[in-house]
Amino acid sequence: MTRAYVGLGANLGDAQGTIRQAMDQLDALPNTRIAARSPLYRSAPVGYAAQPDFVNAVAEVRTSLAAGELLAALIEIEERHGRERSFANAPRTLDLDLLLYGDEMMQSARLTLPHPRMHERAFVLKPLLDLAPGIAIPGHGPAAELLARCAAQKIERMP
Repeated sequence: MTRAYVGLGANLGDAQGTIRQAMDQLDALPNTRIAARSPLYRSAPVGYAAQPDFVNAVAEVRTSLAAGELLAALIEIEERHGRERSFANAPRTLDLDLLLYGDEMMQSARLTLPHPRMHERAFVLKPLLDLAPGIAIPGHGPAAELLARCAAQKIERMP
């Protein structure tokens, strides 16, 4: 079983409920189980700012699915929740990102590992560090140091 980390985000509709449902759907994937769930966080949008704040979380999963198979399953879950890709950084009902897949580093037209912008985003790094305090991002360094560089990004743990 490979340890992978999945980032979850939503800012349309019942974002908290959607994140919780998506976590359950991740846990129900074939040959995949959630090992840990981060708390939920509220974060300001990055990129396109004229939209509601996001609810974000990270899930640690153990899976025997290949990285590409896991990505396809994530996209299917997004589609079940009405995800539309109208433009970059658009508001969304659900966003699932394969952040890390073991220690694998790869780049293809379909998948880049680690996720190409995760090291620049507090809404990914903070919940990831809740699950794996000593984790390092391959090619970028310790996640705690990377989070310190994102200090200007607004993120708060939700009750």
